[in-house]
Amino acid sequence: MKKKKPIIDLRAGRKKKLIVIDPGHGGHDPGNLGVIKVPEKALTLAIAKVLKKEFEKTGRYQVILTRNIDIYIKLGKQREIAHEKQADLFISLHLDAFKNKNVRGATVYTLSEKASNKQAAALAARENIQDVIPEIEYEWNSKTVQPILVDLMKRETMNFSKGLAKELVVELKKVIKVRKYSHQSAGFVVLKGLDIPSVLIEMAYLSNKKDAKIIIKKKTHKKISTAIVKAVDRFFSNNFVHNG
Repeated sequence: MKKKKPIIDLRAGRKKKLIVIDPGHGGHDPGNLGVIKVPEKALTLAIAKVLKKEFEKTGRYQVILTRNIDIYIKLGKQREIAHEKQADLFISLHLDAFKNKNVRGATVYTLSEKASNKQAAALAARENIQDVIPEIEYEWNSKTVQPILVDLMKRETMNFSKGLAKELVVELKKVIKVRKYSHQSAGFVVLKGLDIPSVLIEMAYLSNKKDAKIIIKKKTHKKISTAIVKAVDRFFSNNFVHNG
């Protein structure tokens, strides 16, 4: 039987934190269109590129985009990229839409087995439109210990993700409209993993005229990006994130 290669801890020797940014949708999947007729996929990519620059300007972060052009990334592949690179954080950027055109504002989502409310569950269902969650392989010394360690790791990661979400809400409130229930949770496939604090940010509602007009502006992209960087800075300064 061929022996598996030992897993090398890339984070230990890394001088800069590695962040994977996922611009939602792409290619044949435009995402939401809303009232401005600019597809979600184009705006998430534009904002992701600005956010990448803002992170790198600090000198403290390395950034990988799951896509840097208009292509479709199979759902679940985003998480594989973050896992293979042993990222320190995963941020997925999206723009929402709703039948009630008066609804507006940003929301930060984290992973949970049970959705925080019906709207969060519905959003997760829309985002999780296809594909199967990829299994991530880990080597364990005992089949008995495995489920215990996996459960502990999942809980730890979810707690870190909630902490990051809290910091993001604080900073985003300073620059854009944020919804009353600003942090919610559900079973998003793109957030499913074991060892990487992860958030999905719905930055605005494209179905709302005011939100749509604001989110299309380049100065808004810069404001959102600056807010996210500040939140991440504080998250890392306040937390020792378990790396493997």
